[in-house]
Amino acid sequence: MITLRTYVFLDSLQAQLASYIGSTAKGFLPVPGVASLFVEIAPGLAINKVLDVALKATKVQPAVQIVERAYGVLEVHEHDKGEVRLAGQSILDYLEIKESDRIKPDIVSNQIIRAMEAYQCQLINRNRSGSMILPGESLFILETEPAGYVIFGANEAEKAANVKLVEVRPFGAYGRLYMSGSESEIDSAAEAAITALSGLEGVALKKK
Repeated sequence: MITLRTYVFLDSLQAQLASYIGSTAKGFLPVPGVASLFVEIAPGLAINKVLDVALKATKVQPAVQIVERAYGVLEVHEHDKGEVRLAGQSILDYLEIKESDRIKPDIVSNQIIRAMEAYQCQLINRNRSGSMILPGESLFILETEPAGYVIFGANEAEKAANVKLVEVRPFGAYGRLYMSGSESEIDSAAEAAITALSGLEGVALKKK
């Protein structure tokens, strides 16, 4: 049985997030403004067939296909929002489920560190794939379960505030987002991400 862990449609991929995906993914790279769909399932290996279904039904392009120990994640995108929605519906039809059967995101943790110290900035910068955080900036850290939903939080945060995307990891046991900026902009970004994630409907996550 396949479990739909993440299912989220992004109407317009924001510039930094699109660039981040383009610099880290191995597939067909998105550009800012395209519509995007992220799907995460368990077991992970089944993501190969799920992506095949979406590609055969539509003209979307895939940027991400990740199979890790327990979960699989895919991303597809297209300028035509209808094609992306159709790809999603094709996946749901194949799995014989509805969008409402997805797991509702759980915000595992969120925190803001204000006026970051230089040494900690250096540690974070050595392990990031996005922008650098500078001393004195504020840092917003978000952790979600399932992992894929952190992408939705990142996109909504970038829409709402003038912040820098430092790192986002939408796979594994938990999704993690790091964003930096001025104190007021980070506050706005955090509020937007948390509000957006809290508004998504789905089935409550069963804790082990």
